[in-house]
Amino acid sequence: MKKIINDPKNVLDEMLNGFTYVNGQLVKRIDGTGVIYRIFEENGKVAIVSGGGSGHEPSHAGFVGQGMLSAAVCGEVFTSPTPDQIVQAIYKADQDAGVLLIIKNYSGDVMNFEMAQELAELNDSKVEKLIVDDDIAVENSTYTAGKRGVAGTILVHKILGAASEEGLSLEEIKKIGEQLVQNIKTIGVALSPATVPEVGKPGFQLEDDEMEYGVGIHGEPGYRREKIKSSQDIAKELVTQLKKEFNWQKGDHYGVFVNGLGATPLMEQYIFINNVQKLLDEEELEINFMKVGSFMTSIDMAGLSLTLIQLVDKKWTTYLKHPVVTSAWV
Repeated sequence: MKKIINDPKNVLDEMLNGFTYVNGQLVKRIDGTGVIYRIFEENGKVAIVSGGGSGHEPSHAGFVGQGMLSAAVCGEVFTSPTPDQIVQAIYKADQDAGVLLIIKNYSGDVMNFEMAQELAELNDSKVEKLIVDDDIAVENSTYTAGKRGVAGTILVHKILGAASEEGLSLEEIKKIGEQLVQNIKTIGVALSPATVPEVGKPGFQLEDDEMEYGVGIHGEPGYRREKIKSSQDIAKELVTQLKKEFNWQKGDHYGVFVNGLGATPLMEQYIFINNVQKLLDEEELEINFMKVGSFMTSIDMAGLSLTLIQLVDKKWTTYLKHPVVTSAWV
């Protein structure tokens, strides 16, 4: 294992110290916790809180700031944060208009965030939750009952963060969120596995000439392993799978989000979206939003994911393009 770290046991703490040092004009950390919260205050507006295990940087701390998340709760690598830390994030983020928890659909995350919600509600906090399950690759994966929550979660952060900044109520924002999760779908491909620092070896094995469709962001199994293909062929496979899920029609409005999984350079991501664009043009879809970059990673996994969002509400496009002040969304 080759990594620029010190003691593997201190990876989270040292990473968060470095993150808050660099981004001190935007965020602070609650001492002794994995909670990153924004300095910017919006009194009377709904707070948006998310989080999960670390190893997916810049998710989720990189999206804390004006226009997106009010706070993020960072657990140990690939491990859900604890309920007590989530509760602290809820209290710190609350601006007297309620808190919406955005949860990726993993059993540990769902259990701990729901427990934190119950604890906060006992203290008279107004808290709602939204579970994101955008990964169409497999159902009932290693850590999941149902579909996994992956890169599409970031689009939920972006849209609901803008809705909060616009002044919508907690009930209104949750209603938008429930509609959103039905219209965001993601599928990925891995070329090489991730190595968790404390484990010291890859989470699974792929030969040099192999790739796997549908691998999860923690290295969970996908739906097919085969010899590595060209970007054009990979794009065709992923777009075909998404088409089956959306059953789109000519003229439908969509947003496209290509996400690198950690070790895939932007060069390859741009080659890939070029191939995707040609395929979507053939389908005669209207593309109103595009984003490329490594936003929901899996430590050092090579590969990428493709997320499509059907923009059934024109306001969603406005929200996606709404300016924010965060370290990761630019």
